[in-house]
Amino acid sequence: MKRVVDVAVSTDPISDFQNIVEYAKQMQGIADFLHCDIMDENFVKKNTYDYNVVKSINSASAIMLDCHLMVNEPANEVSKYINAGANIVTVHYEAFKDKNLLAEVLDYIKSCNTLAGISLNPGTPFKEIRAFAYSVDIILVMGVEPGASGQETMSETFDKVAEIYKFKVDNNLNFKIEFDGGVNEKNAQKLRELGVDILVSGSYVFEAKDKVKAINFLKGNI
Repeated sequence: MKRVVDVAVSTDPISDFQNIVEYAKQMQGIADFLHCDIMDENFVKKNTYDYNVVKSINSASAIMLDCHLMVNEPANEVSKYINAGANIVTVHYEAFKDKNLLAEVLDYIKSCNTLAGISLNPGTPFKEIRAFAYSVDIILVMGVEPGASGQETMSETFDKVAEIYKFKVDNNLNFKIEFDGGVNEKNAQKLRELGVDILVSGSYVFEAKDKVKAINFLKGNI
């Protein structure tokens, strides 16, 4: 049976903040989520926007907001994005030296009736975050090094998805597997078959002449 998944369209290819708001309005009812890539020029070299823009997006559109915080000191930031209207807040495992603080932040996100996600970079093995898999709502697998749109997916990250999916099934867990990085028409089916629940797409959808068709292709509808 064909497996249909959710698609989160990324804001990463867009540099102008007003255009992000317009893109959100364009994508509502078509994409499942708007993937808000938040970068602070510290955790990654790129700098994007903050919770004020997320608040503007939330005020102007009805699309669900998937906020991916690629920032240092995320513990100081999560409440701002929750208050701005985020439906999902995902933090990076690598951004926390204190893993007890990471656990506290994830619990806090969930206590605010927001979905809590943990993300891991391509070089971070799943075993390092395995203990958190029992409590998070989403595990976001980075298929590329964070910080730049349009990169090609690193092939070894497919094995990581398969490992996470097996762990999820073996332990009867309910978290969603999200994949971000180089998602396109060449690898979407494989990622769905490996167990991904949410595909993040930046350049592929943004640059498509027919965005509805591109999203439906990624979802597995066509």
